[in-house]
Amino acid sequence: MIKKKIAQDKYWQSIADLSDSSFVELIKLDSMFVLDIRYATSNNFTKKVLYPCPKAMLRKKVALQLIKVQHELLKKGYRLKLFDCYRPLSVQWKMWNVYPDRRYVADPRKGSWHNRGSAVDLTLCTMDGKQVEMGTPYDFFGKEAWPAYQDLPPKVLEHRRLLADTMWKHGFGPTSTEWWHYSYRFMNFEVSDHSLECE
Repeated sequence: MIKKKIAQDKYWQSIADLSDSSFVELIKLDSMFVLDIRYATSNNFTKKVLYPCPKAMLRKKVALQLIKVQHELLKKGYRLKLFDCYRPLSVQWKMWNVYPDRRYVADPRKGSWHNRGSAVDLTLCTMDGKQVEMGTPYDFFGKEAWPAYQDLPPKVLEHRRLLADTMWKHGFGPTSTEWWHYSYRFMNFEVSDHSLECE
């Protein structure tokens, strides 16, 4: 635990002078995040492995805001589980070729918030890492996943509301079709195809 804290402190120091648009690795900033990076596995809607490794990268400004969300939720007994963060544009094209529906997959000709390093797909989990019930699985393409959909058990609605309220408070807006997707829209970063570098 002490070694992990020292490594984390060193990483914070290493990014201190970086610009807000620089990419940083979330788990090195806060080890309380739970990673389940689906596109580094075949457990996703494409059924293909799209990332070479399970890294969660965001622009520095966005990452710092997400850490504020995490810290607020920790006080309520929850952690954030991350399914996807920065996504290279070349991967966006692969997704689009499988499922070209703008309601769920952004058109790569315009680029998505993920391609800009300013969006995150996530959920709540307990302190021991157990995912809470949110009504549908991740990457479920149907009305039950819409944030406005209300025909769900009270506990599910409570979880969705807690996530949404906390994300909103720190500058993250939702999309209309996915309860798990939030974008930080206060800074308009460039679309990137920078590959995920594996250690």
